[in-house]
Amino acid sequence: MRSINSIEKTPAGETISSDDIIELHAARLLLLLLVCGSKEQKTKRYKIDGLTKLAKLDFFVRYPAFFQRIAEELNKLIPPITKTVESKMVRYHYGPWDNRYYQVLPYLEARDLIEIKKELNLNQFKFFLTERGEDIAKALSETEEFSSLTENMRAVKRVLGSKSGNQLKNLIYQVFEEEVAEKRLGEAIE
Repeated sequence: MRSINSIEKTPAGETISSDDIIELHAARLLLLLLVCGSKEQKTKRYKIDGLTKLAKLDFFVRYPAFFQRIAEELNKLIPPITKTVESKMVRYHYGPWDNRYYQVLPYLEARDLIEIKKELNLNQFKFFLTERGEDIAKALSETEEFSSLTENMRAVKRVLGSKSGNQLKNLIYQVFEEEVAEKRLGEAIE
């Protein structure tokens, strides 16, 4: 994965995909925390509890057709949504996963856009937007370029935002047995 700042050093003729740009993934995760997160009472900051929940909400944002099927399964009406897969994920131990999280989350934390806290008693990470991260996420959510993604996230939050990461994982394995559960570890989800 590359930063947009390093693209100019790319040799002529080498193909660059937007999926290879770290800032694209960082922007999506900032928006995910803002739109799909909940506001913590104590700190008044947006947060998502658990890496599993973050990854599963991100999955439904990135795979709108899968989200539409889940909404139907739960008898929830959703507005028309963009249907293209934004960026592929792979099957991992706890369902859909993106190995780029190992780069993107520290990238965001190092720039003081998110704070990651480990809850020792729950053995879980909590992801918080910082004030700076919230400002940037709000600015992104108001741009035309991110409008359909933001609308998709709002629908995901309405339908799935109250579920835990474990509940989302189980729902994915139940509904998408062939598409996800039966895949080998590391195999791309189509």
